[in-house]
Amino acid sequence: MMRSMFEAGINIAIKIPKSKYDQTVSFYKNVLHFEVTEKPISHPTVSRTHEVKFGQNIIWLDCVDFYTHSETWLQLTVPDIAEATTHLLANGIPTCDELEELPNNMHWIQDPAGTVFNIQEIKKS
Repeated sequence: MMRSMFEAGINIAIKIPKSKYDQTVSFYKNVLHFEVTEKPISHPTVSRTHEVKFGQNIIWLDCVDFYTHSETWLQLTVPDIAEATTHLLANGIPTCDELEELPNNMHWIQDPAGTVFNIQEIKKS
C-alpha cells in the first residue's frame, strides 16, 4: 500500500451563519465548557472568529454573514503542494481557491459530497 502524502491537520473550521453564531459560541463555552477565545480577524468573508481547544485539534468558529447553514471545513497537510495538486487533478479533484483567500502554499478542494478541505504545505524539519 502506498503511503499517503496527505495528513490530517489540527484545524477544523465551522462556518456559522451570523444568526446562529452567538448561540454556537455559548454552546462550546457554557454547555461543553471548552476553552473558547475570541481572536481578532481581518477577513473579507469571516466577520468574527473564536478558537476552541478540542483535544489535540483546534475548532475555529467562523461567523459568516451571508451563509444560510453551517459547514465544517477540515485541514490536510502535505510536504509538497505542487505534487499534491497534481495528484488531486489526476484523480478528478480540482482546486476551488475562489472559496476564500489563501496564501500561495495552500489550496481549497472539496470531496465529492462537498466537504471543504484546506490543503497546506508543511515542510518537515
